[in-house]
Amino acid sequence: MFPPKDQLTICFAHAAYQMKACFDALGTGICNFELRDGDAFSQRAHEADVIVVSGMWHNGLIPLAKRLRFIQSIGSGTDQFDKEALAARGIRLASAAGVNARAVAEHAISLILAMARRLPEARDNQARRVWRGMIGDLTEREDELSGKTVLIIGLGRIGGRLAQLAKAFEMKVIGFRRHPASGRGAADAVHPLTELSAFLPQADFVVLTCPLVPETQGLIDAKALGLMPSSAFLVNAARGPCVVEAALIEALQAGRIAGAALDVTDPEPPQQDSPLWTLPNLFLTPHTGGETRQYEANVIDILVENLGRLWRGETELRNQVV
Repeated sequence: MFPPKDQLTICFAHAAYQMKACFDALGTGICNFELRDGDAFSQRAHEADVIVVSGMWHNGLIPLAKRLRFIQSIGSGTDQFDKEALAARGIRLASAAGVNARAVAEHAISLILAMARRLPEARDNQARRVWRGMIGDLTEREDELSGKTVLIIGLGRIGGRLAQLAKAFEMKVIGFRRHPASGRGAADAVHPLTELSAFLPQADFVVLTCPLVPETQGLIDAKALGLMPSSAFLVNAARGPCVVEAALIEALQAGRIAGAALDVTDPEPPQQDSPLWTLPNLFLTPHTGGETRQYEANVIDILVENLGRLWRGETELRNQVV
């Protein structure tokens, strides 16, 4: 049975996010505490009925957290949770899916613009006090997005929003999703993932906004990169393992594609000796696509809604996983 409000204790566990402050601002009066260290979290998880967590979670806590009844994931991904073990213990789990859809879509269009307008190069030149002259070679100039073709792999909340933004720049948008019948939204067309290779030769930009599932693991490999035009760019705002990193590095070094912009890598961060740090045609951001000033408030909104559903004895949670 889910504890009533006056007997509930919530644990917020995250190294950086200000979850407790955001929750306390609502004035709920619910007992809660915040932990920023993995060891401390492991030692005190047993005190909580509800845990709000993402990266700090480990499944060794399942038998130890005797009071635990509900986990609200801070992120949209829930790969780190053993769903079967949670279900066996009667512990509910909900994700934060959609909480950063606008933010990640905006980040993805920013990466597209950065590559088209050669902004990383401009920043590097500024650091070197270099004022680049006019360019005669058309292939070396900045470009416009209008009329360009973008393939969006993963046409869910994030990909759907990105499609809207891309259409605002008058781009041709071709979307890919596991179930095309779910709709195309702002995209000009939508196809199953199995047809991706047929469209890669048409792409000016290939953007990943998909979840990491068996169908997308290693989706962009040497074969896929080889089908892209040499003038095309890859943008990954999904998960690092969706791209075969060694194949991408080789393609960038050989100039088989024009460049790439990555918000995610595998592993994160890259190893210190990884070429990703120094490739001139690669733009790297540290998995910050979904991280905005509104993030905590958006997660707390989902948490509060789910607490209400649990108190009312409802069977379905918002973004229910278990």
